[in-house]
Formats: sequence, structure tokens, C-alpha cells
Amino acid sequence: MKKRVEKIDKADFAEGLHFIPLGGSEEFGVNFNLYACDGKWMIFDCGIGFADHRFPGVDILLPDPSFIEDYKADILGMVITHGHEDHVGAVPYLWPRLKCPIYCTKFTAAVLRAKMNDHPDCKGAKIIEISTRKPLELDPFKLEFIHVAHSIPQAVATVIKTAHGNILHSGDWNLDPTPVIDAPTDEKALRKAGDEGILAYIGDSTNAPQAGRGGTEADVVIGLEKVFAEAQGRILVTIFASNVGRIQSICQAAEKTGRSVCMLGRSLHRMTSNAHECGYLGKMQSFVSEDELPFLPADKTVLMVTGSQGETQAALARIARGDWKGIKLGKGDTAVFSSKAIPGNEKEINAVKNYLSASGVKIVDHKNSPYKIHVSGHPYRDEIADMLSWVRPKAVIPVHGERLMLEAQASIAREMGVSEIVIPNNGSVVRLSHDNIQIIDHVSARALAVEPNRVVSADHKAIAERRKLQYSGAAHITVVLDARGFLAAAPQVSLVGMVDLDDPEDMEIIEDIKQEIDDILLEIREDGIEDVIRIEEDIRVCIRRLLNDIFGFKPKVSVHLLRV
Repeated sequence: MKKRVEKIDKADFAEGLHFIPLGGSEEFGVNFNLYACDGKWMIFDCGIGFADHRFPGVDILLPDPSFIEDYKADILGMVITHGHEDHVGAVPYLWPRLKCPIYCTKFTAAVLRAKMNDHPDCKGAKIIEISTRKPLELDPFKLEFIHVAHSIPQAVATVIKTAHGNILHSGDWNLDPTPVIDAPTDEKALRKAGDEGILAYIGDSTNAPQAGRGGTEADVVIGLEKVFAEAQGRILVTIFASNVGRIQSICQAAEKTGRSVCMLGRSLHRMTSNAHECGYLGKMQSFVSEDELPFLPADKTVLMVTGSQGETQAALARIARGDWKGIKLGKGDTAVFSSKAIPGNEKEINAVKNYLSASGVKIVDHKNSPYKIHVSGHPYRDEIADMLSWVRPKAVIPVHGERLMLEAQASIAREMGVSEIVIPNNGSVVRLSHDNIQIIDHVSARALAVEPNRVVSADHKAIAERRKLQYSGAAHITVVLDARGFLAAAPQVSLVGMVDLDDPEDMEIIEDIKQEIDDILLEIREDGIEDVIRIEEDIRVCIRRLLNDIFGFKPKVSVHLLRV
């Protein structure tokens, strides 16, 4: 394997077939996959990821498209496999840098158009609707789309046909035998793809460590109906806004138990509107508005809300904190978490649950419920084994998941007798040929961070400094010297995140710092040092050492020297 490089020569992709994941391998979200064939490129998915405590001031992460921008003239298009945020959410941010045609199903197109309406730079984006009934010819690629079941309508897997072999890019899928939205995964089409020969299966690994099968959404309808029937007061149900199948399940369970449903959260309203536009959710009772809630008995309503991952400004967290005007939950009410935590979000979710519990609300989730109230949209081990038995690939390349998930799918492939297994990192350059499938190089695969008013590199120094400030605080010191190098006024010392100004003992620390500065300046005068930068640095180093002795950690220290 060659060493990691920032850019490899375009000639390296002039011939042959290559796969490069720039996001989504060894992580959740930020899915961004590249295929190169004889000098031409296709992009599969362009999604966001949720930022964690390592990125203060940042809510979401994006894949960095810098590598593929160098090949912009040769990008034939971008395929979006389905409408979940981790596959489509970055398109409005990155399309202005790529400006290629976008191919997706009708429902995904509706989701994407709604997103792009909020981004003026995306005006003029070409969104072309695709069908499982019609191949897409983009020489040297021929793409055939296969319907797969998932927790959102019109998800597709793609057979990528080239002169160098056929690839099956799975997208997200499961083998739900009785989904409430759309049809089951098209086994017949997958078997046909296997009969025609699959060089490599590049597939979803999210639930690969889970034994057995994920279950069916039809059971969730029954489970939610039982939970609703046993609840005495108002019911709140939180879900992923994009889980259209779950929206229908909740509405069916509510109707069977004589309750009306009110939706709270912009993303839920938007997704439901997209579903109606495409002919889904048409056979349910009408939703009631928030204004109608005060006139309806609490035990006859269900609140369907966003915020299942504990997002602080989502409807769930605001209601739990008592910040949603006109809605208050308490003893006798029930909160149902019809979802699972994305790894890394557990702390935020538990914080919301604690607020609800403190108000006397009963918490029901997939761990404590005796009934099925959630099924995953991703395949478990037995489902992955079925897929591999149908398509019979020469190689398996696990993507879409953390390393543990990728390794788990690799183990399934070994058990199935797959001859070649390649586990990529983000940035791996995988050469795909009948002779050999291997990682031949690595390219840069960084992430971008979305701040409120700008997009910057995730390793931007400002983010690194904010992260440090979370743990160590900051000291700001202003020193005014006269022409002889003596203090013209008392030093101004501000300690952020270290002291309480109302505590006399803490105020003594500030006085100790001022005395230390006086001592440092005495030594500087004795050494005849007059350079401003040198003086500032000497003070900074000494005060940082002093603060470390006092607090046990090294804060950020800045010194500003003025001469009068």
C-alpha cells in the first residue's frame, strides 16, 4: 500500500474501475462515495453527520469534496439512494461546489427540492427523477436501480455496470417482509443481478453485529397500539422525522385507540408534506393542529414530535424542559421513544428523559417496553447473509458504519465463503478488477463543520481552541508599561472558567497573578529585554505555569502589552 497523499495524479484514474469512500466508512453519517471508471466519475450519496462534544459551536458535519473538485469536469452525476439526512443532507451545502446533475427517486427528489429552497446558491440544480423500471445510461456507467425496503419511501440499491465488472451499491436497506410503506425488498431483481455477476458488493453494515433479523414495521403498529391502549393521559411519541413508515404506524395505532395525532416540529411537517405529495399517508385520519389541543381531552391525543436524539432545540427537548408554550406533560402522561440512539447521542437523550421523569412522565423505549415499538431500517446478520446468497459477489466491501460494524459484515462474508474482503477507511482508493480487488492508495478525506454563519474545516484552529476552552478556560492579561519598563497601571487580569469573582479566596488568586507579573517584569528589566513580543511571551509562559500549579491544568493565556 502506498503512503497517504493529498492528491494522486489524474492519470491514475484514466483507466479501470475504482471506489473511494470519502465519508461513511468507520463512522455514522457523512456518506459520500465515489466511483471512477475510465476517467469518469459518479458520486453516490452526500449526507451529513451529527457533531459531538469535540466540535463546540457546530451542529452538523459534512464530507469535504476537495478531492473530487479536482475532477469536476468529469463528474457525470450524483445518485442519492434515499432521503435520509445522512445520505442527502449535505447536498445543499456541497452542490454549489460540484454543480453536477442529481439522480434520485420521486420521493427523494421532493425531499431534496424542499431542502434546496432554503439555499439560494442551489438555484438551477438539475434534479432528475429515476425509476427502478428504467436503467440510466451515463457512459461508461450503466446504472440499474432496485427497490429496497427501508424506513423511508423509495430507497434504492444500484447495480453499477461497467466494462470492468458490475458493482452492487446497496444504500440503506432491510428485509422487512411486511413494511407499512412501499413494497418489500425486490429479491427477484437482486437474484437477477447475481446471475449476471457481481464483482463487488458494497453494502450497509450498521446492524451487522446484530444476530437474527430486524423484524417488521407491521409489528410496530401492533406494539404501539398496545402501549397507547394502556396509557391513561396524554401520549408523546418521538421518532426520526424522516421515518415515514413510523409516521403511518403511529397514526394507525392512534386511530385504533381513539386518539387524534398532532405533529410538532418543522422537519416532521416537511417530511409529511413530501409524503403526501408523492401519494403516501393518504388513508389516515387528518392531523389536528396545535391550536386545537386545548379543546381536546388529554387522553384522546398523541403528540408526534421531533428530537429523538436529544437535540436541544427540537420539540421533544423543549417540551421536556417546559419551554413549549401551551404544552406541559406531567404525572399520568407517557413519552414513547420509538427510535434507537445513534451512538454518541446517549447523554443528550438521557438528559431529556431525566427532565420528563422529574415531571412524573412515564418513559417507554425499546429497552423497557414489553411490546415491539421500534424496528431498524438496516439489515441484521441473517438478512445480510440472505443478500450475499442472492447476489453471490466475488468481493465484499463493508461501508456505512463504525469499524466494529464493518468488521462484523466482513465476518458474515467469510462465513458465506466470499473470496475477497476489503475493509476501507474514509479516503481508501480501492481498485476493482477481476484480477484483484485491493486498496492501492489513500486520499484526503476530511470533514467540514457547519457553524451558524459559515462552513469551515472540521480541524479548523478556531474549533480546536474552543474545544480546549471547554476544559481549561482562558486567562486574558493586559499590561501597561512606561518608557522605563515599569508598570504604568495595575495589570488587568481576567480568568474565564477558573474563578468566582464573588469568592474572596478566588480574588486572592488574581492578586497572586498580579504579583507574579511584577516579579517577572523585574527580571526582564534586569536582563535588559525591551522587545514587546519577547516580554509578552515571557509573561504568558510564567503565568500559564502558575495557573497550572494552582488548578492542575493549563488554560489558554493571552497577554497584551501596551507602552505609554
